[in-house]
Amino acid sequence: MTLPPGDRIAAGLAEEGRPAPDVVVEPDADRLARAVAAALVARLAAAQAVHGTASVVLTGGGIGTAVLERVADLVREPARERVDWTAVDVWWGDERWVPADDEERNELGARRALLDAAGVPTERVHAMPASDAGFAEPEDAAAWYAGQLAAAAPEGEPLPRIDVLLLGMGPEGHVASIFPGTPAVSDERTVVAVRDCPKPPPTRVSLGFPAINAAEEVWLLVSGSAKAPAVARTLRGGATPDELPAAGVHGRRATRWLLDAEAAAELDRRS
Repeated sequence: MTLPPGDRIAAGLAEEGRPAPDVVVEPDADRLARAVAAALVARLAAAQAVHGTASVVLTGGGIGTAVLERVADLVREPARERVDWTAVDVWWGDERWVPADDEERNELGARRALLDAAGVPTERVHAMPASDAGFAEPEDAAAWYAGQLAAAAPEGEPLPRIDVLLLGMGPEGHVASIFPGTPAVSDERTVVAVRDCPKPPPTRVSLGFPAINAAEEVWLLVSGSAKAPAVARTLRGGATPDELPAAGVHGRRATRWLLDAEAAAELDRRS
């Protein structure tokens, strides 16, 4: 699967045994969202053609929500590739530890942008628990979500197949709710509770690196000039995950950095 044509940029980061990340740049955030939406539909349709089902991990944030809105547009209109949304499992990369009806919830944004319109069945929407869902502490919620992942996995495995895992990135290089210099960077559990986040709300539940990096493909969606230094520093290599958590992200088969021009402004272009 390839993304729609975009301006490809040389990436210097490659880990032993893994190809260098694929980096695609679109002119602006709107065209980035449209290109990613088309690529996501194609990827999920391809997964269903092979496996009968597909699975995706969603991210919040402005660009993440914009992608889901563009996917919803494709659901409503005739498209070359079609996804059977009744056979898509939806997971989340992180969630704010707030009540279920709080506007900060990534789940609420995803339901409004896509899931309700697409008709994803309730049993296939695997939301992270809210703070008022009956768990005394976020650690309990994290352990429960890890159990849900394991229950959906093949026997003896801790995680199900994830076809595409979407991630945003903060200006300081955080991904999901893994922030620089925090215990979550080195936590080896698949799902972790995160406290004292430097970005409010301070308490969250997040996939850990073992879960993120088990995905078949990881797509990092990044827009805006404020993130350009972290993008460039990560892709040039040399940064540790403790310094830039984004540097610790990779998919099993592919890692894709999907950027708008502002986020890519400090990368060197390949002629």
